[in-house]
Amino acid sequence: MFRMVSKFGLAAALSVATCSVFAMPAAAQDVELRIGPDGVRPVIRDRDRDRYGDRDRDRGCSPGEARAAARDEGLRRPEVVRVTSRSVTVEGMTRSGPDRITFANRRGCPII
Repeated sequence: MFRMVSKFGLAAALSVATCSVFAMPAAAQDVELRIGPDGVRPVIRDRDRDRYGDRDRDRGCSPGEARAAARDEGLRRPEVVRVTSRSVTVEGMTRSGPDRITFANRRGCPII
């Protein structure tokens, strides 16, 4: 009887351990514990910021740059009507009437 209970206990322990390995959540960030004079502090690191720094964060197509690029393309009285993380939309007038240009929200404002 003792042998059967011990086998059942071992099987239950192995199944719980196996399930806990597969049920672990994905780690999106690194957590680091630092020990210093102020005690133990958790430090959460962002891998993208460590790799690329802040140099690529502010280098999108600003509304002023989009208006200037639209003027260069022939739009009169350009007005930014929509800004998303991927695009900047500018409306204005051409010789043939109202028109719309969409620029990518990247450095240099390329036309999409």
